[in-house]
Amino acid sequence: MLNLSQIKITPRDEQVLRLLVQGCSNKEIASQLSISPRTVKQHLRTLFLRAGIRDGRKRVKLATAMFLKEQSALCNRVSG
Repeated sequence: MLNLSQIKITPRDEQVLRLLVQGCSNKEIASQLSISPRTVKQHLRTLFLRAGIRDGRKRVKLATAMFLKEQSALCNRVSG
């Protein structure tokens, strides 16, 4: 089981990941954050390495977990 609280995520990593889980492509993420697509790839690569993730299915699981965490936090703010 992936424990997100154990993964060190920089503020920029979080921005990149948020846009990724919203369905943005690397090119779209780069444009929105005023960075190059190569820099986006590097942020994702570093994040996945920190999480110990090397295969595509696990990368999808991480992105999904981040999306669900984001949705849960949003729901808590609305209901609380």
